[in-house]
Amino acid sequence: MADLSTNFSGIKSPNPFWLASGPPTNCGEQVMRAFDAGWGGAVWKTLGEPIVNVSSRLAAVDYKGQKMTGLNNIELITDRPLESNFKEIYEVKKRYSDHAVVASLMVESKEEWKEIIQRAEDAGADGLELNFGCPHGMCERGMGSSVGQEPKVLELITSWVMEYAQTPVLVKLTPNTGDIVVPGIAAVNGGANGISLINTVKSIIGVNLDTLVPLPGVGGQSTNGGYCGPAVKPIALYMLSALAREPKINIPISGIGGISTWQDAAEFLALGATNVQVCTAVMHYGYRIVEDLNDGLNNYLDDKGMVSVSELIGKAADNVTDWGDLDLNYGVVPKINEDTCIGCQLCYIACLDGGHQCIHTRQSLCWAHHGESDHGVNPRIEPGPAETHNIGTTPVHVPFVDEDECIGCNLCSLICPVPGCITMEEIPHAKGRESWNERIAKGLR
Repeated sequence: MADLSTNFSGIKSPNPFWLASGPPTNCGEQVMRAFDAGWGGAVWKTLGEPIVNVSSRLAAVDYKGQKMTGLNNIELITDRPLESNFKEIYEVKKRYSDHAVVASLMVESKEEWKEIIQRAEDAGADGLELNFGCPHGMCERGMGSSVGQEPKVLELITSWVMEYAQTPVLVKLTPNTGDIVVPGIAAVNGGANGISLINTVKSIIGVNLDTLVPLPGVGGQSTNGGYCGPAVKPIALYMLSALAREPKINIPISGIGGISTWQDAAEFLALGATNVQVCTAVMHYGYRIVEDLNDGLNNYLDDKGMVSVSELIGKAADNVTDWGDLDLNYGVVPKINEDTCIGCQLCYIACLDGGHQCIHTRQSLCWAHHGESDHGVNPRIEPGPAETHNIGTTPVHVPFVDEDECIGCNLCSLICPVPGCITMEEIPHAKGRESWNERIAKGLR
């Protein structure tokens, strides 16, 4: 069994799986049940001056039978008294001393930061996470993402916190910005010990077409909220990789955004995250998903011959580069497995209408040669002598690829409903490696 324990700027936990700040970490009873289930750490639901939340608060995107592919919320920070929260943090740490408890904080003035930091640390919090990412409600009050979108303000407030904090400080970044590296560097310049990202994406998730009220509706109106869940994972991976590749970002990163499986977590770790935080998947399936996260990651590390999760961290980061450095001479073509193809023709249609017209059927090839439309009467099924190139003995129901015309876009393999039926295989290099930047350096276009 690989060693899953992590050390995030001095915050130790038995595994890299933390609960992200949100509804699953709203109270001590929840966090204790989570730790019993196997979570390594928890970031407490954001503490600040308690507010009054609205009802309703959540709306979701379902896709192809999958519930909550994306989740939108307009919930704000804690609506429970600070005294209750700090008392419960103390009780959790007293009982689960080996697990990480991080207090997420959001206040306005320097004096308020000083006070809430002291109270959080007195309660036993192992670290602090500064919520500079919330994209609704709090940002209209000069907090949350309004800080995360202003690097100078972010750096200033972080420096305030570092004056008072005795425990490690994480800065939680908003994805609602043009270049995530800029606020990341500001966090480093402010003295932060770590970064966490991404917070939710500003969004309106839909409209009720009966009432014409955006979702979720609150008394006939709504507002923009924060988008999360599996749908935001690609955005989170990109922003994580951008920070991991930046030489000025020399502090650990906690990855957040759409993590539901151990494979998701492994991808974040491989791109440079020291640990990961999960929220939406727990809201969907409950705390016990951590059992699969731990077992799956452990088995993966064992299969790869890694004795510790630390060996995986950042392994994929150097494989991300700028487009101009990609090899222009690298190529792939699809190979269609005749034995597993079900003849649905989805690859043919996708390539014809949305690709590069290099996948054919015997029927379509006859139409092309004889000028007959898809609605022609009684088109020939069998091609004539001039129509047999690249067909070989392919069964009639199996589409075939004109490899000379194929540009290797991957579309056919992505839409094929049969796993492994269409594979993309590399074409041997003929000219050697050459990138766009190399061509420019040679004076070529």
